[in-house]
Amino acid sequence: MDFTLDSEQIALRDAVRSLLGKAYGSSETRREVTKTDPGWDEKTWQQLAEMGALGLPFAEEDGGFGAGPVEVSIVAEEIGRVIAPEPYVEAVVLAGGLVAAAGTAEQKTEIIGALAEGTLVPAFAHVELKSRYNERAYAVTAAQADGGWTLSGVKEPVLGGGRADLLIVSADVDGATALFVVQPDAAGLSRTSYATFDGGRAARVAFDATPATPLGEAGADQSATIAAVIAQAQVAYGHESLGAMDTALKQTTEYLKTRKQFGVPLMTFQALTFRAADMYVSLELARSTVTWATLVLLDGGSDAEAAIEAASRAKLQVSKAGRHIGQEAIQLHGGIGMTAEYSVGHFMSRLTAIDHTLGDGRHHLGTLSSALDGHGEINPLP
Repeated sequence: MDFTLDSEQIALRDAVRSLLGKAYGSSETRREVTKTDPGWDEKTWQQLAEMGALGLPFAEEDGGFGAGPVEVSIVAEEIGRVIAPEPYVEAVVLAGGLVAAAGTAEQKTEIIGALAEGTLVPAFAHVELKSRYNERAYAVTAAQADGGWTLSGVKEPVLGGGRADLLIVSADVDGATALFVVQPDAAGLSRTSYATFDGGRAARVAFDATPATPLGEAGADQSATIAAVIAQAQVAYGHESLGAMDTALKQTTEYLKTRKQFGVPLMTFQALTFRAADMYVSLELARSTVTWATLVLLDGGSDAEAAIEAASRAKLQVSKAGRHIGQEAIQLHGGIGMTAEYSVGHFMSRLTAIDHTLGDGRHHLGTLSSALDGHGEINPLP
């Protein structure tokens, strides 16, 4: 199988890399951008829209460009290389993906068209307090009132929820998990935005009989759709992690080549080069797994279970690799790696945040292990 990018994909990669490299050419620039709301650069987001990056995964009739998971992975990986804070996976892959999968033709045209143009930034409000990683909603409930629907309950954390121009909300409807669209100025809606440890933004979103519009069929159980779109986002996060790990490894090896101790470069000490080599092995193993998961999404068609399992495997491998590479990058840099002024620690923070988004390594290990039930036992010493 040919894993090389074609000429259009290479052009996309180079364009996004050039844009984000200029926007976040130093860790100081990123720190300045993330210090204040919304935590990312509106100008850079608009430039991503102008080059078509925000409309990549959506059908042309809905205002997108009809691309696929490979093109999305290219953008996500370039975002990870500079840990750009723009909410690409959250807005495009998650919220936009749900609209594309569950919305009516009118909703798709209206929401996806504006998202692709960069004039609307949606967010998916799904995670609830004291809940584990799940495609179902429990704490936020939906009820019919006066011919419409209202929502009550709390979602937290909602990534990008404080700045979002539109909320896609999961809610319980008589034991089923339905999806709703909530406008940012809706009655009974309150949002409290706060900074996350990796420089991003999240929000506590509370609903108090808040008017909402069903996304797609009113009251229909959308848990399977949510699980499928979450799998796509998990793979996209995997590619963002690959970009971050690649940069962290390059920074570390360059440091070993230039930093001197006892009059010689650190790379002279064999134990340190072995540790850098182990980092490279972790990166390439994660790259292979995430690339395979991307191809499953590309070729899976209607096999949602295969895509969900592949995404879970990729998330587990990225969790292991991200922790290993991030920790070793800081360790091999020594004291400077612990400082906020040096970028390698920020890469570790972002890798940790991705690990705990949409299921951490421990969760996916448990999920994959549970699928081993039902297999016969083999006695090695009959």
